[in-house]
Amino acid sequence: MSALVLDEINSYYGISHILHGISLEVREKEVVCLLGRNGAGKTTTIRSIIGLTPPRSGRVVIFGAEMQARKPYEIFRRGVRLIPQGRHIFPMLTVEENLRLALVHAGIQDEKSELDKAYAMFPVLKEKSKDRGRTLSGGQLQMLAIARALLGPARLILMDEPTEGLAPIIIEQIGKSILEIKQSGKTVLLAEQHLRMALNVGDRHYIIDNGHLVFQGTSADIQANEEIKATYLGVSRERILAKRGRNES
Repeated sequence: MSALVLDEINSYYGISHILHGISLEVREKEVVCLLGRNGAGKTTTIRSIIGLTPPRSGRVVIFGAEMQARKPYEIFRRGVRLIPQGRHIFPMLTVEENLRLALVHAGIQDEKSELDKAYAMFPVLKEKSKDRGRTLSGGQLQMLAIARALLGPARLILMDEPTEGLAPIIIEQIGKSILEIKQSGKTVLLAEQHLRMALNVGDRHYIIDNGHLVFQGTSADIQANEEIKATYLGVSRERILAKRGRNES
């Protein structure tokens, strides 16, 4: 079954036409990545799905129901969760208070069980449970944002640039967390610029450029297509040629 289908959506900011006929599919229990440079339209795609920037035309189908005209809270009730770019946690609340606030919004009764799941995925959050959000490192903030989104009956997780500004070792941890989310039976749509991590965790990928879909395929398809990597994903031609030379030597 499809967790998400976008069918020819067109989204605008004011009079500016940002997304041009975007169509894609995310099947249940997949990790699908949206790739592309800054300003390509990845975040607008995420916002269009969750209802923050509703498309002016086209369909957004979530677990079989058309949702393009619904409010964000209605989409939330379908089990869709957003991990936004920039994390957006409450800096003056503690880690546990941030999580408990999310539990209230999700209507969870068994709070302890849900908190235990969050702490099991990210043990450092348990260690920091009484610390205020403003004291956390960038990696810890991202872990908190991910844990908060997974509380309750989450089915489809929308992640917008979760590795932005993070050190390589933290990026690796985030990648492992995404695979754990998939193994738990949830579906992930990941907007990401860190190519190596995306190729490691993604089942399939869509590349967006200037609001248009320009490519879709597997990690192997992208790895084999040097022109795509150079044109749309910021991999320099010099780097590609150097790699080709090492392979031929």
